[in-house]
Parts: sequence; C-alpha cells; structure tokens
Amino acid sequence: MEQLNKIKEAAAYIKSKGIDNPEIGIVLGTGLGNLATKINVEIEIEYSQIPHFPEATVEFHAGKLIYGTISGKKVLAMRGRFHYYEGYTMQQIVLPVQVMKLLGINYLLLSNAAGCINLNWKKGDLMLVTDHINLQPTNPLIGKNYDELGPRFPDMSQPYSKQLNEKLNAIADQKQITLRNGIYVSVPGPMLETAAEYRYLKITGADAVGMSTVPEVIAANHIGLPCAAISVLTDECNPDDLKPINIEEIIAVAGKAELKLTDLFVNLIRTL
Repeated sequence: MEQLNKIKEAAAYIKSKGIDNPEIGIVLGTGLGNLATKINVEIEIEYSQIPHFPEATVEFHAGKLIYGTISGKKVLAMRGRFHYYEGYTMQQIVLPVQVMKLLGINYLLLSNAAGCINLNWKKGDLMLVTDHINLQPTNPLIGKNYDELGPRFPDMSQPYSKQLNEKLNAIADQKQITLRNGIYVSVPGPMLETAAEYRYLKITGADAVGMSTVPEVIAANHIGLPCAAISVLTDECNPDDLKPINIEEIIAVAGKAELKLTDLFVNLIRTL
C-alpha cells in the first residue's frame, strides 16, 4: 500500500477514537517521558492498535499516542519514537509525523538524548538544535513524491523554526535554564561511536550526536510543519578519554535534565 494511503488510514482511525484538531505534536525521545505527565490526558492509544504504526521496540520507549491539553492547548504526544536501527524503513519512522500533520497540528516539538561532542559543554546540559547533519544512510523522501504532502525538492535552508527557537531561548533566559545552541548529527546506530568517529564528527562541525530526530525533521519540512528540537546531552564524547557507555546512567542523566526540558516546552506551548 502506498505511503499516502497508510497516512490517511492511520489518521482516520485516530480521528474515529475522538482525537480532533490537535494544535501541537510532540515526539518524546529516549528516557524523556516526563512531559507526558504535564498533559491533561483525554485519550491514549497504543501504537499496536493504530493501522500501519510500527511498534516501539526500544525498552525506554512506551509506544503510546497521548492526546490532551497543556496550558489549554490541544497536544498530541508520541511517547516513544521509531529508529532506523530497529529495522524500520524511513517511511515507517516518519509516518506518525505525517499523520499528526493530517490531523491538524501546526507545530512539532521533538526531544532526544544525545552524546555531547562539544567539550565546552557537560552531560546534563540541554542543547537547542539550530541545524543538523544527516549521516543516516537514507532519508524518508527517497522514492515517490506525493505532491499532496509537499514538493519533490523541499528547501532545508532553515530546518528548525527560527521563531520557535527564539522563543525557547527567551524562555530559557527568563527561567535561568542553560540552553546551549548547536548542531546535531544523526547516525544510524545502534552501536555507539569509536574515538576515531567522535574525532571525525567533531571535524564535521557537530556539537551533539544521536540516532533519531533528523528523519522526522526532514519529513516535517517536506509537509511545511515548523519544528523545534532539544537534545538532552547525556554523555561526554571525549575521544582522548573515552569511557565505556552505561545505558542506565544515560537514562538517569536524561531523567534529571528532562525536568528543565519539560519546563521549556510547557512554557513554549503556552505562547503558541
């Protein structure tokens, strides 16, 4: 079945469950479910019930679509996202974003856990993504283009909304939250990088590295959806002093930092 028909079928099913005209879509990354606690939940749907939705296979991802309000605004949150390393196609990974747009969202907010390549920063810091580098082996726009969704050759000169980023920086200043601004590089994973790879990524100009977000942002730009993304920097990627990674520790760092992330997103949503 064609992607466009899958999007329409999934959207029709979600609508049939009473989810109507959400204003803001949210994608919650690894260990970053706290924002969901701020939603006055009206409806929850397991991904497994939605036609054509993949199932989240990563243990830190819940696999639920949550509909409700934050600060009086209707939000639709993905608690758990999909990754290329899980064996999904790029089309499967971005399907939920395309579905949310069809349901009516005007903005997309994304979060992720990322390794910190910029050694002037520390783990536990937040980074507002200002631009990205796509090192995943493919992207969601390869193949047939659906003019109904967006143009064949979408512009990527400003993949992250300047307006949303300015608001987030202003909120961070006001709340005295340190919000780094930097470039996110997306790699396929699931293995973490070697010391040589961290050196290489630093040369490319990246400040943080992760295994998600970029496919969704490419799809969002294709369908004309303004987006903002914040990375929680969970580990320091110093190639000259590289320690073995402890995933539990990464999740713990993400859990601590996400309270600030939640504060930023809740306050942003209030202004939209």
